[in-house]
Amino acid sequence: MPPKPVRRKPGTTAVPSFARARAGAVAVDRRRLALRWSAIVALSLLLILQLVLSDRARLAGDARWRVVLTQLCGVLQCTLPAWHEPRAFRVIERDITLRRPGVLRVSARIRNDARWPQPWPALQLTLSDANGRDVATRVFTPSEYLGGAPTQSELGSGQSAALSMEIVEPGPQAVAFTFDFH
Repeated sequence: MPPKPVRRKPGTTAVPSFARARAGAVAVDRRRLALRWSAIVALSLLLILQLVLSDRARLAGDARWRVVLTQLCGVLQCTLPAWHEPRAFRVIERDITLRRPGVLRVSARIRNDARWPQPWPALQLTLSDANGRDVATRVFTPSEYLGGAPTQSELGSGQSAALSMEIVEPGPQAVAFTFDFH
């Protein structure tokens, strides 16, 4: 025999009382869900900020990121490494003369064409023969080619500086020279 249908009072539902949502429970669940999503977004942004700041030394070498990191570090009171773009240094004037037998005087004027100040570069001087073969190469530090420690730690954007040094002549076969910056 089939079970008898249960008669309900008008206005009641077929959901048992333990499964019925309380009136304010739905609103509380929505607030909790919104709070959870807000926390996830905030923590994600914080993680991205940490990643950018921890890798700022590498990112600061890229001109596209440099502006963003400069502004960010201005707000957060962090430091950026000095801009380093050796290719942006240009030799404006250069000359090598025989100072006395066996000693050459190297003089030049260099300019920083980068958009930011840069630390003084290492200067590589290469002397070559008439056939273009390298006869001698040496890398000089800023204190060597400036004649002492630099008075400022960086060379400003568009700023130029004179350098002068004496080197041992590698022999009469050296007839040409080039400068490279590192």
